Amino acid sequence: MKSLLYMLAGFAVMGLAFWAYSENYRTQASIDKVERLHREISTSTARMSVLKAEWAYLNRPDRLRDLADMNFPRLELLPLAPEQLGSIDQVGFPAEPLLAVTDPVEVMNRNAEEQEARP
Repeated sequence: MKSLLYMLAGFAVMGLAFWAYSENYRTQASIDKVERLHREISTSTARMSVLKAEWAYLNRPDRLRDLADMNFPRLELLPLAPEQLGSIDQVGFPAEPLLAVTDPVEVMNRNAEEQEARP
């Protein structure tokens, strides 16, 4: 009887050891994946900052003005003047459309019916 219990305990220990090693490998794989994702995020952040700097460089007002002057015969772009801007009062908003009544419902006055029904 004791030997059977020793064998069962030994199998339990071996099963738990196998489970612990498999969990350890899964954990290591997850840690590697998280570290890889952190590296990708940091490289993407660095790349994004470079792209923002390039965008700011390309959108310099003096550069855009020169491009507009160079392409004036084809595009006919003019600088924006303050007179071209308006106030919100000058905007003509469309009128709200009226909703169509599709299923009319007759409403009865219950108090009037009750008064007529009373003698």
